[in-house]
Formats: sequence, structure tokens, C-alpha cells
Amino acid sequence: MKRGGVWFCVFVLLALSVCGQDQPVIEAARAEGKVVFYANITGVEPIMASFAQMYGFPAEYVRLSTDKFIPTVMTEFLAGKLLADVVQGPLPILQILKQEGVLGAYVSPQSLNYPEWTRDPDGVIQLFGIEYVCILYNTELVKPEDVPTSYRDLADPKWKGKIVMPDPTTHATTISWLVGLKESKVFETEEEWVAWLKGLAANEPMFVASFGPTPDPIARGEKALGISMPKYIITKAPAPLMWAKVKEGLFGSPRAIAIVHNPKHPNAAKLFIDFWLSKETMQALAEKVGEYVLYEGVYPPIPGIEETPVRPVRDLSDEELAYWGQFFAGIFKK
Repeated sequence: MKRGGVWFCVFVLLALSVCGQDQPVIEAARAEGKVVFYANITGVEPIMASFAQMYGFPAEYVRLSTDKFIPTVMTEFLAGKLLADVVQGPLPILQILKQEGVLGAYVSPQSLNYPEWTRDPDGVIQLFGIEYVCILYNTELVKPEDVPTSYRDLADPKWKGKIVMPDPTTHATTISWLVGLKESKVFETEEEWVAWLKGLAANEPMFVASFGPTPDPIARGEKALGISMPKYIITKAPAPLMWAKVKEGLFGSPRAIAIVHNPKHPNAAKLFIDFWLSKETMQALAEKVGEYVLYEGVYPPIPGIEETPVRPVRDLSDEELAYWGQFFAGIFKK
């Protein structure tokens, strides 16, 4: 089915569920006129359009890169000028915002469709996916016999000058991922992990601000591979991209969503979260955006993903992120 046909079907299925919702809430949301959505997820413009078609008012999508997310939101919040009604990002980011009092409580009825471990005991944050990380490579530059089979292969000197990755000193999700490899026992000892980090650093990877810019240098052939995300195989198609099926499986930071404290458009915010967490939207995220969502049995159409274990890494505290960022700065000298 063509892309437009898929989004039309999603719209129809979601529209059929509207009658089961609280009509007064819908009318109150329409009266508020819009909902503002701050997120670091990409490729979701069709979902925003479907929401507007269904409810008759817009969802304004503001894309924030991970490294700019907390500074932007906190600056607006402390000035009393936070424009967002709903925020979405890696769990570590939302945990920090929760600690700072930025987020409010809202438990969507849709949350019952997710595993219990995805629900915040305080009713503030709801997990809906895992921001899974992979070794992404250019199929025209990397021979089949050279495709990495382990994360350890990134330290092979043959990849010197051929790797792109988010900056491990500032990018929260990459910091959490690197620490997660250690804590998940991908390496038998911490000494082995540090030796691998030094080998990766010796290959002089190109640093970018977040995952968003990682696939383009690979797709253009400027870099052979990188620490990136499988979803770009879908969103950057028909670029010559594929993920390396490493023996350790995939790891990533849980993706989460929450309403802000005292949003300017409270009813619209709740309606949007219900919409976002619906099964139909999650299927669309998986199938058209390549996201790894937490609905059982729903997978992105990427070869091999369904058979691959995808495990969440621990969310790091603000203090831990600062500590490990400094630690990596001592290894990845710019």
C-alpha cells in the first residue's frame, strides 16, 4: 500500500474510535484551538495532519534535538513562557523535566494497552517505545563480509575516519547507550569496555549533535557506517542503508510522553496524548517511521528486527549524565 493510503486508513480507524471518547472533552479541546507538541522524534508530520483532520484543530509540532531539549524547555518554563502542552523525548530527558516540576500528571485510558512497567507510578510519564540504536552502514560501501557482527568491531582500525556518531560528551541518549552497553554486560569487564571506547575514539569518528544528522553522511557515502538508528532505513529510503545484525542484540533509551504542568490547552493536550498512544498511531509509527513501539506484536518493517532482542538501557540521572559526559570527554578528545 502506498504511503498516502496507509495514513488514510490510520485516519479512518482512529475516527471510528472518536465516538467512544468523551464528547464534552473533545468540544472543550476544539474550543482551545490547538495543542503544541515538543518532541525529538522525526517523520511524524502525517500523524499531526491526521490529528488535525480528525478533531478539526491543529497539533503544532516543534522539533527539538536532544541536546537542545532541556535548555529550551527549562528556559521557557523558568520564564513562565513554556509554549508546549505535551512533550515527548527519551525517558532520561523527561525524568529530568519531571524532577524540575515541568511535567503534570495525566493517565491516559490508552495506557492500559501497554505493559505495566511502562507506566509511571506517579501517573506523570508514559513509555511508548524504545529509541533503539544500531550500527547503520552504507550497503554500497561496506562489503557483506565486512559488515560488523559485534559492537566490538567498531574499534577495528579499518574503520578509522569512516564512522559518524552523536557526540558522546553531550548527547544524553548516546551517553546512556554507551553506559548501557557496560551495564548490560556486552563487555565482560569494565576494563574491556574502556579499551573498546579507546579503540572507537582512535578511529576518529565524526561527531554530530544528535541521531538526526547521523544517516545523511552514511547515505551520501561520506562515512561507511555509524552509531545511528534502524528507523532511518525507512525514513531515508531509498538510500543504501542497512543495520548490522550484531550478536549482542539492540539497546536503547525508552521513549516517553507527558503533559506539562498547567498546560495552556489542557483538554487538547489530553486528547492528543490519547491519540498518540492509540494502537493505530503506534502501528503507523512502526510501519511508516520505523519506530520500535511497545505494543506487543507490532514491529517496524525492517529486515531482522522482529527476531532481534531490543532491550531498554537504564535512564541516567542528571548527575550521572554529567559524570559520564566528562568521562567520555577524556577519551574522545576533540
